[in-house]
Amino acid sequence: MRPELPVTPTSPELTLLTGAPANGGSCVAHHEGRVVFVRYALPGERVRVRVTADRGSYWHAETVEVLDASEHRVASLCPIAGPDGAGCCDLAFAVPEAIRSFKASVVANQLERLGGHHWSGEAEPLGDSGPTGWRTRVRLDVGADRRPGFHRYHSDELVTDLRCAQLPSGMLDDLTAPGGRADWPVGAQLHVAIDDDGGRHVVRTLRQGRGTATKVVEGAYEATQRVGQRVWRVPVTAFWQAHRQAARVYSRLVADWAQPDAGARVWDLYGGAGVFAAALADAVGPAGRVLTVDTSRASSRAARAALADLPQVDVVTESVRRALAAQRTGADVAVLDPPRAGAGREVIDLLAAASVPRVIHIGCEAASFARDIGLYLARGYAVEKIKVFDAFPLTHHTECVALLTRTPATG
Repeated sequence: MRPELPVTPTSPELTLLTGAPANGGSCVAHHEGRVVFVRYALPGERVRVRVTADRGSYWHAETVEVLDASEHRVASLCPIAGPDGAGCCDLAFAVPEAIRSFKASVVANQLERLGGHHWSGEAEPLGDSGPTGWRTRVRLDVGADRRPGFHRYHSDELVTDLRCAQLPSGMLDDLTAPGGRADWPVGAQLHVAIDDDGGRHVVRTLRQGRGTATKVVEGAYEATQRVGQRVWRVPVTAFWQAHRQAARVYSRLVADWAQPDAGARVWDLYGGAGVFAAALADAVGPAGRVLTVDTSRASSRAARAALADLPQVDVVTESVRRALAAQRTGADVAVLDPPRAGAGREVIDLLAAASVPRVIHIGCEAASFARDIGLYLARGYAVEKIKVFDAFPLTHHTECVALLTRTPATG
C-alpha cells in the first residue's frame, strides 16, 4: 500500500502556478508562504495538485490536472508513468529539448548552492538513440500476486503493466504472470538484460535466510558487453551502464580528458568492470600503471577477465577509501565514478593529500555531484570543464562529468 501521508490543508487539492525546476524532478510552487514541490509539472504551468506529504516547512504534491499547459508539454511518451502510475519516466510528458533545459537548470542551481561554483551550460543527449528504447538493463520486483512490476513513486506498490518507454520492444515479453512464463516466487527480483549481441538474459534472485538464491531463467548469468574491440562478460545482476551508448561515450570522454602521458600512473576509482581502466591502459602503455578499484566482487571478476591482456592494470576489490589509504605513491590522474551518494569528504581528502593534479569526477545525482565539487574547490582544485548528459531520457536523472585540476604548489 502507498503510505498515508499527513497533510494539513482542509482540502489536499490546490491550484498552483509552478516556477523553477527543483532537484528530483519537481517544480517549485508556493501556497500561503509555503514552498510546494510539484511533480509531473513544467515551469510556468497552472496546475491542480494533490498534496502527498507535509514536511512542515514545505509540502510535496503531484499534478492531477493541467489547467494552463506549457508549450513544451506533450502527450506522455510512457503509458505507465505519471500520477498513480509507475515511478519510471517522471518527465515523459515534455519534449526532449525541454527536459534537457530542465536538467541543466537543476545542475546549475545545485552547483551554485551546494558547490559554490557557477556553471551555465546545456544538458546534451547521449548519442543519437532518441528518448525511448534506450535502456538495456532493468530490475523488476515480484509482488504478492506473483507478478513482476515497477514500483510506484516512493511506494512498495507495484505496477504490473510493463510497457515502460525506456525499454526496447520485446525486452520484457512473456515475463508477466499468471498467464505468462511462470508464477514467480513472492519477493523475488528479476534482472533482465539485452546485451550487445542482442541476446536477452533473465536472472531471478530470491532472499533465502541470510543468503540469496540465484537462478538463470533465460540466456546466461553473464551478458556480453562491448566497448570498441574489447569484450566484457558482466553478470546480469552486476552494474553496467543502463543506456546502450553510455559506456562508449563516457569511455571516450574520459580518455580525452585524462590525457595521461605514456608511463603515467592512473587511479580508476569505483571502476566497476574496468571500462575506463581499459581506455586509460591504452593511453599509459605498458610502462604505465592503472589501478582500478571497486567493492563488487562480480564486477572485479569481470574486469580481471576482460583486461587479462593488460599487465599494466591492477584490479583491486576493496572500498575506495581503504584502497587509497594503502597507496604509497600518488597518481598523475584519478577518475571517479561513485554511486549516487557521491565520493564524499574522506575520499576527496585522500586525493588532495596524494596531490593528484588531474581528476575526472562523474556523478549521477546533481546534489551529491555539486557537494563533491565544493569539496574539491575547498582543497585547491579548479573546475576546468563540466559536461551534463541527458543519460536517462524521460526521467529527471542526469550524468555529470567534471574535469578538475590542481597545481602541485596548491594547498
